Amino acid sequence: MDTQQQLARWRLVLGKYSDQELSGGLGGNLPSGYSEIDELLDFLYSREYGAGRGIREGDGEDGSAGGLGPSQLTVPSWINKIQNLFPKETVERLERHALEKYGLTELLTDARVLEKLEPNMALLKQILSFKGMMNAEVLASARRIVEKVVEELTRKLENQVRSAVTGRRNRNSSTTFKSSRNLDFKRTIRRNLKHYDPEKRTLMLERVYFFQNLQRYNPWNIILCVDESGSMLENVVHAAVMAGIFSKLPAISTKLVIFDTEVVDLTGYASDPVEALMSVQLGGGTDIGKALAYCEGLVSTPSRTILVLISDLFDGAGYHAMYAHTASMIEAGVKVICLTALDSDCAGMYDKTAAKRLSSMGASVASLTPGELAGWVGEVIR
Repeated sequence: MDTQQQLARWRLVLGKYSDQELSGGLGGNLPSGYSEIDELLDFLYSREYGAGRGIREGDGEDGSAGGLGPSQLTVPSWINKIQNLFPKETVERLERHALEKYGLTELLTDARVLEKLEPNMALLKQILSFKGMMNAEVLASARRIVEKVVEELTRKLENQVRSAVTGRRNRNSSTTFKSSRNLDFKRTIRRNLKHYDPEKRTLMLERVYFFQNLQRYNPWNIILCVDESGSMLENVVHAAVMAGIFSKLPAISTKLVIFDTEVVDLTGYASDPVEALMSVQLGGGTDIGKALAYCEGLVSTPSRTILVLISDLFDGAGYHAMYAHTASMIEAGVKVICLTALDSDCAGMYDKTAAKRLSSMGASVASLTPGELAGWVGEVIR
């Protein structure tokens, strides 16, 4: 890489306010191919300079360089150009910065622009945050993106969850999955008797039959109680997907409850994570005790009930009710797990004092990936 290319790259990193310092080495102009990149980056990152910040002599009050004129780019044209010019990972990062750092909400309120965005978890979270600003046309496009992301998450998690929760063998059904411990001798012999050779006294096996794995059918009740405050957004997404997967398992009855200072029962949408997510209203305070009181009312068979509380455990309404309802359910026989995070990173801030108190009562407190939660549920059920 020659000196001019190195200077040009530094120019892209530092932005237009480095022109004076770098113009000598660059001969006053960016090399061919760099100008368009500079325009696209400047369209987004010039927002870093507010009124009174980074303004130099000759610049306008809004921080734009004097004499250069306003950018000719619009949000739709910017999206088109970055998708043509940059690799996918860079495009996703630029889109995320536009939404999260610079509040470029036009990305989510213009159906043409929204259709061009790459479906991913970051975009899904922004859609859930801003869907209240969307008209019917944009909301329809947003729903299609939510469906794509949820479908991908479900595809990644479903087999893992089913495997973790699978129990004893089903002797009334066969499977194509071949495992020696699942070999159905009686059915194999009976179905192949017509291939018996009397002269050779040999039974020829045309097909071998195996038992199908089956979860214990005495139903378990799983209540997912999910904090929908903004800091828990990714956890809400994973909880909705997990509820959808659990709902497909015959030995599990799944209930989905979300809360802030109010409690909303989304059990009717537990099998439809897209509808559940589109029903979420983010924001507001947090009343964990109120949510647990509602969930306690859903318990009919405590010894076969699992309550999964997904929250950072910061209770804006005070902690007495949260501790009281948790203790009451544990004493009745409910298996309680408090997840301070349910996502791929298992990271997040939470109230460590509350976590210790709940743990001392007998609740399991952890940060888990969705797969690890499925494993924990499987262990309890078995």
